[in-house]
Amino acid sequence: MTIFQTVLTIRTTGQGTVEITEAIAREVASHGMRRGVVTVFCQHTSCSLVVMENADPSARDDLEAWLNRLVPEGDPHFEHTLEGADDMPSHIKMALTRTSETVPVADGRMLLGTWQGIFLWEHRRRGHSRNLVITGLGE
Repeated sequence: MTIFQTVLTIRTTGQGTVEITEAIAREVASHGMRRGVVTVFCQHTSCSLVVMENADPSARDDLEAWLNRLVPEGDPHFEHTLEGADDMPSHIKMALTRTSETVPVADGRMLLGTWQGIFLWEHRRRGHSRNLVITGLGE
């Protein structure tokens, strides 16, 4: 049984998605995992993870625009505004999406679909350093 755990730090440049598929695939390969599962967990409350279309960025742009309409900045009902107008909307967007993704592994590679990629989704307007815990369990 192979068990590994590592922390990957990703620097974002502001709102939007950053593809992390290859970085996770390198971790799976570097630990020699042939079969099992890999989990990615985001240690933050104003960004999230998503498995999404990786061929056409307009799919991610449309999703982000839709979520921005659903949870707009400047809502007068928000009390939590200490860190700026994008703070509470970022927390809500994280809560509506996911902080972890689990992907099966076979023959040493993640079993993502043809057009799937794993993305860190930054919800804040300015860039941040984001820590992702990658845990693999298998053989």
